[in-house]
Parts: sequence; structure tokens; C-alpha cells
Amino acid sequence: MAIREIVKYGNPRLVAKNHTVDLFDDPALAALLQDLKETCWAAPGVGLAAPQVGVNLRVAIVDLSVGKDPSQVLVLVNPVVVDAQGLIRDEEGCLSFPDMVETVERPEKVTVEALDERGKKRTLDGRDLLARAFCHEIDHLDQRLFVDRLSSLKKGLVLRQVIKRQKKGTW
Repeated sequence: MAIREIVKYGNPRLVAKNHTVDLFDDPALAALLQDLKETCWAAPGVGLAAPQVGVNLRVAIVDLSVGKDPSQVLVLVNPVVVDAQGLIRDEEGCLSFPDMVETVERPEKVTVEALDERGKKRTLDGRDLLARAFCHEIDHLDQRLFVDRLSSLKKGLVLRQVIKRQKKGTW
């Protein structure tokens, strides 16, 4: 398997339509999931969605252990948030926006329905950081980036920083 290049803001793959997964005996899906894990751990991050490695499928992983306990990896195939409660504002980053952190409002608790790597339906509950990670990764699959959750003023400031870094060649 391989560590893949993480797609950064500005790449059209980040906001392209992501297709549902229907085949679970496909070796390409297993390879993608392994690559997502390895890439996420190497970054390091707590989650990674397929579009962030240039693959437009509704697939993501979440691992709050950041690779320290591979048994903690949660595979999300075709996930949807079915319930959300409360709101909490906290700092959030994104591997597609390297070295940038902003305060984002997210649900405090969520229930997610998703398929696992074998196509088995799972219902997952998350609070606090796990809820935030679920929502962040599902946003990627829904063509939404964390900066889209900022006020227009704050989003503009962040995107100006991105443009500066792109011009300097540090993006």
C-alpha cells in the first residue's frame, strides 16, 4: 500500500461530486482504505476522506488514536448524519489546508449511518472530537470544506492566506 499525496485547497477534486460505493469485493476499495489509513497516520491527522487523495468516492476513515491503535480506525462508506444534537465551537484544521486552524461550530453529538469495508451497515455515535471528525469527513464527501462553515469575512481572510502561500510556492 502507499502514502498518497493529499490534495490541497484549489484542486477541483476537493469539491467534485463523490460517487457512492456499490462494490465491496473490489480490491481497489481495500487498497484505497489502506492508503487512507497510512496517509492519515503519516500526515498526521484524525481523519481523511477519499477526495482528499483525489478519489471521488464516498469513503472516509476516522482514527482518533492517529495510528497508535489501528483497531480504533472507523471506516465510513456512504456515510450520512442521521441525528445531530447540541452545538460546540472549537478549533479545527484540515489536511487539505496545511498549517491552518480556525474555530468552527459543529454538533456536540451525532449519529452516523455508514457501511463498513465489507458493506455491513453500522450506526455510530460520536461526541465532542469524534462527532467533529465524523462531520468534517462527511462534509468532504458532500463537497463542503471546513472554510465553508466560517463567516464570509473569516473565509475571505483564510483564502487570502492560501493565495499568498500559493504565490510564494509554499502551498
